[in-house]
Amino acid sequence: MSSAKTSGDQCRSYQDDRNAKSQDTVYTTGNGAPMPHAYEVQRAGESGPLLVQDFHLIDLIAHFDRERIPERVVHAKGSGAHGVYRTTKALDDLCLADMFQEGKECPITVRFSTVGGESGSHDCARDPRGFSVKFKTDEGNWDIVANNTPVFFLRDPAKFPHFIHTQKRNPSTHLTHADDSTVFWDYLSQNPESVHQVMILMGDRGIPDGYRFMHGYFGHTVKLINKKGEWVYCQFHMKSKQGTKFLTQEEAGEKGPDYSQKDLYGAIERGDYPKWSLEVQTMSAKQAEELWEQEKINVFDMTHVWPHAKFPLREVGELTLNENAVNYFAEIEQVAFNPSHIVPGIEASADPVLQSRLFSYADAHRHRVGVNYQQLPVNRPRPNYRMANFQRDGSMAFFNQGSRPNYISSIEPIHFRERTVDLNKLHSQFTSDAVAFLSEIREEDFNAPRALWEKVFDDKAKERFIKNISGHMENCTKQEIIKRQIGIFREVSEDLATRLENATGIKGYDGIRGLTFSGTHNGMAKDSSLRNANGMKGFVVSHSDSNGAPIKAKHSSANGVNGSSNGVTAH
Repeated sequence: MSSAKTSGDQCRSYQDDRNAKSQDTVYTTGNGAPMPHAYEVQRAGESGPLLVQDFHLIDLIAHFDRERIPERVVHAKGSGAHGVYRTTKALDDLCLADMFQEGKECPITVRFSTVGGESGSHDCARDPRGFSVKFKTDEGNWDIVANNTPVFFLRDPAKFPHFIHTQKRNPSTHLTHADDSTVFWDYLSQNPESVHQVMILMGDRGIPDGYRFMHGYFGHTVKLINKKGEWVYCQFHMKSKQGTKFLTQEEAGEKGPDYSQKDLYGAIERGDYPKWSLEVQTMSAKQAEELWEQEKINVFDMTHVWPHAKFPLREVGELTLNENAVNYFAEIEQVAFNPSHIVPGIEASADPVLQSRLFSYADAHRHRVGVNYQQLPVNRPRPNYRMANFQRDGSMAFFNQGSRPNYISSIEPIHFRERTVDLNKLHSQFTSDAVAFLSEIREEDFNAPRALWEKVFDDKAKERFIKNISGHMENCTKQEIIKRQIGIFREVSEDLATRLENATGIKGYDGIRGLTFSGTHNGMAKDSSLRNANGMKGFVVSHSDSNGAPIKAKHSSANGVNGSSNGVTAH
């Protein structure tokens, strides 16, 4: 028998793959095509939406969505309840959505969760909390898929699966970062734009006292459109009317594993219904351009917040949770939230992480729950008209639309609602060249974290913060990672870095100007050879002054960019 492989054997063996080291491999897509960088995405211009032709991103996200069966890949451990939303102050000057008329009510289902842990993990882990709301409006379901922090760890969508992997069990030791935090800090030390979220996570807000005592932030920028066709950028906030409380690391260790579930369920059972106000920040297209020009804050960047002094919150409505689930699996485990579940009057922006989530969430639900997940009672819309579409068959097709034609028929014509949103005016400004885009770390990325340390944290909060981080770093096996992370913190505050050096006994780097990162371009590098992420060279690398933000005149073809947005003002 010939030793040469037959055509059916032309692939590397399982043992070869199992024993290979990272240093022996080349980064590729699922079909083996080499990729110059794991974090780049294709966009329609530096501040435009993502391109579906970017197979690398779609391949990455689609595989990631299917990595765990059957629990959620992220947000696996959670609690939830039902209730009601009521608009208390009309928003119809900015948004044509029917639900934002004063006095309008609709049922809601809310699910809270931790992010990284498994379905049996501890409720009081130091972790961001998910805060998702399904509004069952008269015009279909609208979902807010939010967290309890106003920022996130990343702003480049292809980073998400990689980041979440660092929050899961080590593939070799099967340990979480409670016992081995090396990969946790390795990722963060290579992606310094995460520092704002890290400071929140490791500060007092890192462990909220149950789900009732925390705020919710969508974090993404969307567009609101009114009946005149005018639009503004918007961010949604849900502010706890119970106030906020937190647990220290020591207090969290004394709580039961289902502490937050017990607290929420018990409060509703005894009639102590938790409430949140729904509030918005808005700005015109012109203001968004000016915000970048003047303060270098990118409205499409999840690591930045909009200044409240310039863009104050405007209260719109109130959410009340007044009904516990009768069957947790049917009503909470199977509930499926999706940021692409929107109603007329709300549209996506070019926020790249949001754009990625618009695909990712529905894809994950079809895998985890089934292709007809929206037909389950907890997910089924309740509009004031009879629904019809041409999605037929598949598993769990409870409503399969009878004998009606499964195409647009002239024999039995279907009704169409008149258009209420001119998508051409809303989105046409994104005509542009396709680019391979990866953000870079810049001076302005440290402004908000510095304000958090210097103006928000009091002395006791700073002590707890240093204790939390240094304690977590005790399980990091590589000093180089800690040195890099301290260098990142030094760009936030010399005081912070010095305290952390004293607590860990490790001298960190003087800052990041002498470092190169695997995850982001270093716009602060003192030497051009250090600027490109991961040592990228040649034409694949592009740097821009805008870092993906809408720059001056970017919205020139958009309705309402000049002056006060054709009469629409930011409240």
